[in-house]
Amino acid sequence: MQITFRTIRLTKLYPLQISRGTSTGSSNLFVYVEDEGHVGVGECAPGTGDDDALAARAQKQLEALIKTGLDGLGPHLIWQRAHHMGIEEPALAGLDIALWDLLAKKANLPLYKMLGLEKPSVITSVTIGISPIEVIKERVPEMLHLWKGKALKIKLGSPDGFEADKASYEAAREAAKPFNVRLRIDANGGWSLRDAKKMMKWLAERDCEYIEQPLAKGNEGELPSLFKNRLLPIYLDESIRLSSDVPKFAHCCDGVNLKLMKTGGITEAVRVVATARAHGLKTMIGCMGESSVSIAAGAAIGCLFDHIDLDSHFNLNPDPAEGLKMVAGVVIPTDKPGHGAAVVE
Repeated sequence: MQITFRTIRLTKLYPLQISRGTSTGSSNLFVYVEDEGHVGVGECAPGTGDDDALAARAQKQLEALIKTGLDGLGPHLIWQRAHHMGIEEPALAGLDIALWDLLAKKANLPLYKMLGLEKPSVITSVTIGISPIEVIKERVPEMLHLWKGKALKIKLGSPDGFEADKASYEAAREAAKPFNVRLRIDANGGWSLRDAKKMMKWLAERDCEYIEQPLAKGNEGELPSLFKNRLLPIYLDESIRLSSDVPKFAHCCDGVNLKLMKTGGITEAVRVVATARAHGLKTMIGCMGESSVSIAAGAAIGCLFDHIDLDSHFNLNPDPAEGLKMVAGVVIPTDKPGHGAAVVE
């Protein structure tokens, strides 16, 4: 088994600002695993506001893992070894996605079929970042028209405060009206408990479906107070990375949002889903600054989720990969062997 790497600079079509920072692009590490004439490809991507040195750091970590000898090992044992070595989850995701892509190609099956799953049927959100009001009014129709979106996720938690969030939501809601889309909110931990309670009541009266990560990671002790009399479902994102995190907060949320870059790939992602379901929670899959390669891997397990947020590849200029379709608002993987995406040379 031969493993090689390639770093590609991705540029966003629209800058994405959330409560923690702004991203105009990222350096993503693509991982190639070759065996028996087949090549699997995976991707490592940083989150918004994260260290852009991740690609170089991830390659060094994976090279150290490779030196331990991986021949004959499957994704589960490799994931466990990497996790015990302290390899960062986005780096592990790049390798894990490539390994699953390779296995499906060897089996001559689409990855979703090899995993015993169906194609996804849940629409994906498309995301508008924190922006000036005039930008929101202009950009929301552009995005929904260009990307054929059926649901809009609006980033709140503005550093300008509570009233700025209200104005942003109203601007996005008004701009989206002609498209008849569903509206969702992600605060990325940008609210205090007091503001979260106020915003939940206000948003519940204005067509919002759910709130994601209302309180900052580390402030989960305040979640029971917010959860008790909630008027909207609460999903946790930054608070949940691995399956072991789910039981800690299952009593004070309605669902969890996993990302392949947080779980270290598909191997742990399916464990997060199983743990969430065992605790009666709903599930969501999101993304970071990823191309169609990682998004295709997420789409391959898309039927496991109540909500889908796989839209980062739309916001690339250009996407260095291809292999996905958008059908009636749903991101659909191809029927090619593997996850179906490939880097365009």
